[in-house]
Formats: sequence, C-alpha cells, structure tokens
Amino acid sequence: MGTIITLVVIVALILFVVGIYNKLVSLRNRFKNAYAQIDVQLNRRYDLIPNLVETAKGYMKHERETLEAVINARNTAVSANQAAADHPEDPNAIKNLNHAEGQLTGALGRLFALSENYPDLKANQNMAQLMEELSTTENKIAFARQAYNDAVMQYNTYREQVPNNFIANPFGFQEAELFEAEDEQVRENVKVSFD
Repeated sequence: MGTIITLVVIVALILFVVGIYNKLVSLRNRFKNAYAQIDVQLNRRYDLIPNLVETAKGYMKHERETLEAVINARNTAVSANQAAADHPEDPNAIKNLNHAEGQLTGALGRLFALSENYPDLKANQNMAQLMEELSTTENKIAFARQAYNDAVMQYNTYREQVPNNFIANPFGFQEAELFEAEDEQVRENVKVSFD
C-alpha cells in the first residue's frame, strides 16, 4: 500500500513538473510569435527608408552626411533585427535591437528636421506618400510592440513565480527582454508629416 502511495505521489509530481514546463514553452512560443509580428513591420519600415532617402537626395544635396547616417542606422537595425528574429528569446539580441532602433529613430528625426528647410521636398508627391506609409508602419510597429511586451510580461511573471522558477531555471528558460525605446528622446514619436 505504501508503494502505491509513493508511486502516485511521484507520478503526480512528474505531471506537475511537466505541466509547468509545457506552460513555459507555450508562453515562450507566444512571445516569439508576437516578435514575428514586429519583425514583419520592421522589415516594411526598413524597405521604405532607402526610397525615402533616394527621394530626399535629389533635394538635399548638401545633407549627404545626414542621408548616409540614416542608411547606416537602417543597415545596423536590419542586422540587429535579423539576430533578434532568429532568437527572440535572447535578451542580448533584443537589447541590441532596442539600441539599433533608437539610433535609426534618431537619424530619421534629424532627416525630417532638415527636410523642413526644403519646401520642394515637402511638396513632392512621392515623398508625401512615403511619409504616409512610414507613419502607418510606425503605428503598426507600436501595436505589435505592445502585444510582444504583453506576452513577455506574462511569460516573465509565470517564469518567476514559485514553484515555476525551480523548473524554469534548470531547463534554461531565461528572462525575456521587453522591446522598448532606450532613452526619453527616442521614446518621442518621430514626426513624419510635411504640413
């Protein structure tokens, strides 16, 4: 009789551990999927930027340094996004992406500020369309970022709770990184209108 009770307790304990493990896997997959939505929008944004720079080049001939800074920041962000897309569970990949996105947002902000000095550029129909697409994409990124951060928060909370943390740590479920702006200046929205 004692052996049966011991066996039942062991089976219950194993099922308990398996349940926690499976929930951790499910939550991790949820935030990975949420990152995939960010990835789609970031790639759309990255595709718009070269067209934006090419359009601006014709009008901003003396602003070569700013245009190159935007392209360089875009290329760095593309690389960081690829690393994050390959491993959204890697906190360092998300931190690097946060940093690269901050640099890109700053470079775009400088481009938009300088473009105010070029009335012909502001009146260009192609530029206006690109700006509208970029603005729409920025909104989609914000929504996707929120969904991702919500999924990460749910995963991290579950992972840190007792007794889940006793299972998460040995099985390599590390804390996930939120996708957020690095500093207050970057947290401000990029102005993308040519009114």
